[in-house]
Amino acid sequence: MFTGIIEELGTVEQISQSTQTMELAIRASKILEDVKLGDSIAVNGVCLTVKQFTSNSFLADVMPETVKATSMQQLTVGMHVNLERAMLANGRFGGHIVSGHVDGVAIIQRKRPVANAVYVDLAMDRNLIAQCIERGSITVDGISLTIFNMTDTLVTISLIPHTYEQTVLGYKKAGDVVNIETDLIGKYVKKHLQNQTASTITQDFLQRTGF
Repeated sequence: MFTGIIEELGTVEQISQSTQTMELAIRASKILEDVKLGDSIAVNGVCLTVKQFTSNSFLADVMPETVKATSMQQLTVGMHVNLERAMLANGRFGGHIVSGHVDGVAIIQRKRPVANAVYVDLAMDRNLIAQCIERGSITVDGISLTIFNMTDTLVTISLIPHTYEQTVLGYKKAGDVVNIETDLIGKYVKKHLQNQTASTITQDFLQRTGF
């Protein structure tokens, strides 16, 4: 489990790729201070497992479904990536509940400065849009952000200077792909409501019973 508060910008050091899978070597420092084999690290919002590490890098496998469903396949050597260690039970919870299980991807449509903020318009699938609400939480490349405007096809987020400068969104441009994870609690609520049986209280029933 993660919070969406990025701890460090890492750098892709090496990529070993087959037709369906990837092995990533990522250079980092802060997140490796207490790393252990099997630890979970969110890389651009994707939960990966540390299988090897040194004092300045770690190695992780990316499974076929993750390669297919996320922006991982677009990584190249030298690219920056957002990194976050799994949250501690006794730590501050600065973002929102993030699982590291990406729901889909979005394409950056536009970035524009507004006063001290940068607005970013994200085009995404309608199924993802349906899981979003204005002023609700969304995870973009692992960053916990708030939706402040949306349409049927676009979600707009606003970045403060610190987030823009200290995460990969400062490097990305229009046309680039980002990983999206919608709010975990919202997904459970939506699933629960979808599983409810249709109500037997209809307009005809109300009329027949005197309402």
